[in-house]
Amino acid sequence: MKGIISFSILQLAFAFAFAQGGSAKMVSWNFETKKIGDNIYEVRMTASINGNYHIYAQNVGVDGPVPTSFKFARNPLIAVDGKIKEIGKLVKKPAEVWGSPVPSSAPTVDFVQVVKLKGKLKTNLAGTVEFMVCNDKQCLPPSEVEFKISVGG
Repeated sequence: MKGIISFSILQLAFAFAFAQGGSAKMVSWNFETKKIGDNIYEVRMTASINGNYHIYAQNVGVDGPVPTSFKFARNPLIAVDGKIKEIGKLVKKPAEVWGSPVPSSAPTVDFVQVVKLKGKLKTNLAGTVEFMVCNDKQCLPPSEVEFKISVGG
C-alpha cells in the first residue's frame, strides 16, 4: 500500500511539473531589435514552436483558447508606436472544442512592435508574453514568459 501511495505522489509531482511548464515547454522565444529610423526601432519577438503544436494568434475570435498577448513594462524612455504586427503563416484550423475554427501559427511566427526612444540612448524593453499551444490531441496550459531586450545605443 505504501508503494502505491508513493507511486501516486510521484505521478502527481511529474504531472504538476509538466503543467507548470505547459506551453513554454513547446515554444522557444527569440527577441531582437533593428534600427529602422532616427531613434525608431523594430522589436521582433519570434516564437519557434516544437513538434506538431501550434500557437494561437493575438485575435482568436472565440472564447476558450488563450490568445498570444504581450505586456510591456512601463519605461519613460520608450514609446510604443502602434499595434503589434503578426507575421507568419496564419491558419484557421477546425477546432470542435472551441466551437469554430481558431487562427494559429506553426512552426514559427514573428510578432513585431515599433518603438520610439526619447533621445539617442540605450535602455531596455521588458515585459511578458502569454500564450497557449495545442495540437490535434491536446492543449497545454497557458504560459507566461518574461523578456528583457536592449534597445538603442
